[in-house]
Amino acid sequence: MKPVYAAAAVHVPAPPEQVFAVMTDWPRHQEWMLLTHARRVGEDGLEAYTGVWPFGILDTMTITHWEPPVLVRVTHTGRFVRGRGAFSVRPQRGGSRVIWAEELDLPFGALGRAAWPLAQPFAAALVRLCLRRLARLVAPA
Repeated sequence: MKPVYAAAAVHVPAPPEQVFAVMTDWPRHQEWMLLTHARRVGEDGLEAYTGVWPFGILDTMTITHWEPPVLVRVTHTGRFVRGRGAFSVRPQRGGSRVIWAEELDLPFGALGRAAWPLAQPFAAALVRLCLRRLARLVAPA
């Protein structure tokens, strides 16, 4: 089945090294990703639980590319979330441009694909909100 794509970008008034360090400090994800707790598992593994226990989703991932302070790519390997994702951080006048992109295989087969046009605007808005929270977190006081 064809994957779906979602992405968002934001300007962060901080240098790429600082932004990348916060984005990849997995336990700090709860500070900017809504209802998400993340942790490193082994050398290349990640786990992110999104929700309020017991209602949530465990997203397991493998880091497939690590290029600080520019890029991290993951493969989502969980039962519910599968596909690829990336955080990209590039220098931009006055700080950094941060891009969060996901290419996901939706669960629930044809039903998931049929629901995506309704869910996509919500998903994109949620990603933008999280990135704005990151920008506030990393911005100099």
